Amino acid sequence: MKKEVLFALLAVTSSYSSLAAAEQNLTPVINAAGKTLEFDWPTIRVGTGEYDEGPTGVTVFHFQKRSLVAIDARGGGPGTVNSDYLRLGYEVPKLDAIVLSGGSWYGLESTTAVSTALKDDGLRDARWGNVALAVGSIIYDFGERRLNEVYPDKKLAQAAFRAARPGVFPLGAYGAGRMAKSGGYFNCNAHSGQGGAFKQIGELKIAAFTVVNAMGVITKRDGSIAACFREASWPKNLSAFDLADGTPDSRKPGWTGHALDEDQRANTTISLLVVNQKMSYAELNRLAVQVHTSMARGIQPFATEFDGDVLYAVSTGELEKKEGSTVTPVDIGVIAADVMWDAILASVPEQPAAPKANPRLKLSARELERYVGEYTFSEFARLRITTRDNKLFAQATGPRDVFALKRTAAIELQPVARNEFTVPSRYPLLVKFPAPGQVILNPGRWQQSGHRAP
Repeated sequence: MKKEVLFALLAVTSSYSSLAAAEQNLTPVINAAGKTLEFDWPTIRVGTGEYDEGPTGVTVFHFQKRSLVAIDARGGGPGTVNSDYLRLGYEVPKLDAIVLSGGSWYGLESTTAVSTALKDDGLRDARWGNVALAVGSIIYDFGERRLNEVYPDKKLAQAAFRAARPGVFPLGAYGAGRMAKSGGYFNCNAHSGQGGAFKQIGELKIAAFTVVNAMGVITKRDGSIAACFREASWPKNLSAFDLADGTPDSRKPGWTGHALDEDQRANTTISLLVVNQKMSYAELNRLAVQVHTSMARGIQPFATEFDGDVLYAVSTGELEKKEGSTVTPVDIGVIAADVMWDAILASVPEQPAAPKANPRLKLSARELERYVGEYTFSEFARLRITTRDNKLFAQATGPRDVFALKRTAAIELQPVARNEFTVPSRYPLLVKFPAPGQVILNPGRWQQSGHRAP
């Protein structure tokens, strides 16, 4: 190979490496929260970290006392770290931390990062029996839901771990649930997140935490759907049963539905159940199976070929078994199943309302001209804004479509306000120009930012 060609290849490789490094040179947002679950359990510390640029995130559970753990995996695509070790059934408590993360398999870096943080911070070392044990699972939060490939990395996970605190768990689109969705099987594509619930009966404590990124719809106890961007033709009071009963037609556009009483192949629900009562590995394993099975009530359908559902069951062992006062494992399973359903419902954030175009708002050609240009979201997604006949148009020009803005043709952006526009569709889309040279799609927890080329 000629020297000039070799140098050229090295230069190209270097530029791509620099670009990749620059994309992940991001600032962690730690322990952001809106609505939270507050629970009394000092030995469980929770930390969350997020990259707004994704958006994506990670949630870390740090157990101050080493605990016993079992795992139950369902669905066709689980992504885990150290799961095989958990299945060996040792009765010795060794668990230090559980890490739930976005970023698909790239996000598994978060789990090993927490292990090394435990060592680097002097909490564990390399002696046999004192090596840090962190286990973890991921959700797929890429694809059509966002326009980049930012993932939770070592820096984000370690920052979340070191900021972990007791008794506070953010609900909704935070941590690992920052870009979660649900209901893709029926094209609901509702925003989801992480949920938690806590119950104490006497000295017994039970906590449930879950990140719902499910193919199925989140279902309330009365059978109604908790969140869904519905087809306009669907009856208002359509239930999860009605959707399942109408399959496969209910998955097709234009289905009108029948109410009895008036992103979508990469999905996962990752969950954690914690009890303070001392349990054997066999009891804990059966508890994991029982509660995981019960989750099919709150998510319908559950554990499909395209889900990667994983549940961890942990016993902190703080409550010793006592003759006559110990709650049986079966009873704990029944109680915990209901607590987990509460956690599933708590994962649902407030859904964005569809913007409404203002037909009376007329913008001048000069006003519209301010927004014209090519906007870049990532190497995969670009948007070209043009004007014609005093109207604004948008067309995706990169390798991928930009939500409802396709590569095939320019689509009119209808004005909502002087710097806000929409494209009417089943799924809300707001295009906002907050400053010269900047565009934001769907401002808020799930926004995507683009910048105009000079």
